[in-house]
Amino acid sequence: MFSLNLPSFVPKISEKNGKYLILDPIRKKYVTLTPEEWVRQHFVNYLITEKGFPKELIANEISIVLNGTNKRCDTVAYNRFLTPVFIAEYKSPTVAIKQSVIDQIIRYNMVLKVRYLVVSNGMQHFCCRIDFETGNYTYLNEIPMYDSII
Repeated sequence: MFSLNLPSFVPKISEKNGKYLILDPIRKKYVTLTPEEWVRQHFVNYLITEKGFPKELIANEISIVLNGTNKRCDTVAYNRFLTPVFIAEYKSPTVAIKQSVIDQIIRYNMVLKVRYLVVSNGMQHFCCRIDFETGNYTYLNEIPMYDSII
């Protein structure tokens, strides 16, 4: 798999019927190892080990309904009242982060209404904070610590 611009860790990987699987400790199951999943597992590990996000307050592949269509948010983090506070959208390291990716997570946020949005392809990470009073987005230089977003 790809070397990423995230702290390395040793994920649990297995093989079944010629396919590689990676353990998702959030979903507590092995999932197909794709480049996007590789980014997700590294990014979630980073959130937990470096940014203080409680594992118990993170969910992967969260279903939402947007304009009558089922969508899936890659990662959502919650506060202790189980209110969403953070959404992350991942792409393969070979996929450039373009405006269309930003637009995708903004559409998801029309449903969840969180203050922090992140997009990452494992090489580049973009985080913005939303001011709902003004409707402005501020891009941050780094992913904030969990305690500062709740």
